[in-house]
Amino acid sequence: MELCLVVLGCLAMAYILLSVFLLWNPHILHQKKLLEFSSRNIAHRGGSGEKLENTMEAFTHAVEVGADMLELDCHMTKDGHVIVSHDGNLLRQTGEDVSISTLDLQDLPLYKEKLEVTFNIGHYSTGEDRKFVLLEDIFKAFPKIPINIEVKENNDKLIDRVAFLVRWYGREAITVWATIDDHLMSKCRKQNSDMPYIFTIRRGLLLLVLFYTGLLPFIPLRENLLQFYLPRIFNRKYTPEMNILKNKFVVFLVEMVFIRKALLTHLVKRGIQVHLFVCNEDSDIQAAFAVGATGVMSDYPTLLSDWLKEHPDVPSIPVTETKKSS
Repeated sequence: MELCLVVLGCLAMAYILLSVFLLWNPHILHQKKLLEFSSRNIAHRGGSGEKLENTMEAFTHAVEVGADMLELDCHMTKDGHVIVSHDGNLLRQTGEDVSISTLDLQDLPLYKEKLEVTFNIGHYSTGEDRKFVLLEDIFKAFPKIPINIEVKENNDKLIDRVAFLVRWYGREAITVWATIDDHLMSKCRKQNSDMPYIFTIRRGLLLLVLFYTGLLPFIPLRENLLQFYLPRIFNRKYTPEMNILKNKFVVFLVEMVFIRKALLTHLVKRGIQVHLFVCNEDSDIQAAFAVGATGVMSDYPTLLSDWLKEHPDVPSIPVTETKKSS
């Protein structure tokens, strides 16, 4: 019995040492992923703190001030147009209690003259442009800018249309499926499997299990990007919808469990880009990059651009030769 315990102890120690070694040296087992882009300044909803969210004016402004990726959400109108909008119901954005899916394109109302910035409580943005924009028009306007797309509804026609537009404009390599629902992601991947994609909630939880059991270094990962909240913004810059996240101790636990530098560093070494959101203050931007993020989503692309200029030592993840030569 004692001999068995000794053997088991030795095996356990060998497993732990090997797991730690491979955690810091993943290239031994895994080929590094290479995308055609590496984004550090990601304009959340087009930079909704500086212009009205998800308008052409917002996206144009974000790119002009240095955003190297645009984040947006999609819905479909009654007559089959793909609209860039965070909400399916337009009450918050327009004041009219109607759904995009019940309206034709020509009947969409205008945005309110000012909107509260969701991730900056008590602050509002304005702009001259108050029109909803077509996803296709964003693709036309920014053919070389990476775009992060979250499909917001379980709509096969919407998913099929988004996949078609991405393919039609030849931007599979720089357009990301960012759906967090496992079932929706499966549908998105089925329609266009050439696009990079993020961890869904289920896959993200599995990632944590693999990390804490030491199995992660041995397991192949399909995803190209990890995107997650920076928990420190909860109840300070943003009020979570889930009541449990309004508890400071719960938020503390979420940060301790989910935001582990060793985990994020391992993913980056495997070529997986890590985006933390939504960071609207210098201190939050600093915290996100310090813990291992390769990119930050912000409602204030000018703020983030200025911060990056002041911190030129922030590394960027390697990209493919195609991107380097363009």
